[in-house]
Amino acid sequence: MTITGIAAIGAGIAVIGAGLGIGKIGESAMNAMARQPEIQGKLQTSALILAAFVEAVALFGVVASLIV
Repeated sequence: MTITGIAAIGAGIAVIGAGLGIGKIGESAMNAMARQPEIQGKLQTSALILAAFVEAVALFGVVASLIV
């Protein structure tokens, strides 16, 4: 396997990890909003910020794997 193939696998793993992380954030936010609907606005803001952090880490992983 060439280094390009390994980099592609690394980028794919980073994207899959980001998808799972954002899905878990969404699941947890929905569960919390179902339990306490009055905190919807505050929880939605926090979930959006957390999703952005997960996406940034995934982007860093994709770039790092493609640079190598």
